[in-house]
Amino acid sequence: MKKRIRCDKNINKDVVLCETTNHRASNCTSKALLKDSISFSKRWKHIPFFRRDDYNGASEVCVIKINRNEYTKARRCLDGLESIYKERLLLNII
Repeated sequence: MKKRIRCDKNINKDVVLCETTNHRASNCTSKALLKDSISFSKRWKHIPFFRRDDYNGASEVCVIKINRNEYTKARRCLDGLESIYKERLLLNII
């Protein structure tokens, strides 16, 4: 009789933590997450020309994703960021 391997529901369930158009804010966020050893993925996404008004004229946006299990730890980590960088992040609430 074969047993099925039961996996956690949140495996491969990445959620968007934040978005920003500022390079310094994305680098500071990455350093803070690495300092607290939180795994994340960072991707720069191109913005179409006619949608740039939504992003104040920026041509690309940085999307930072994390695992759902580490969301509260990551939010506590981002609370410790400087206010200059924190204001430039668009945080998603799950």
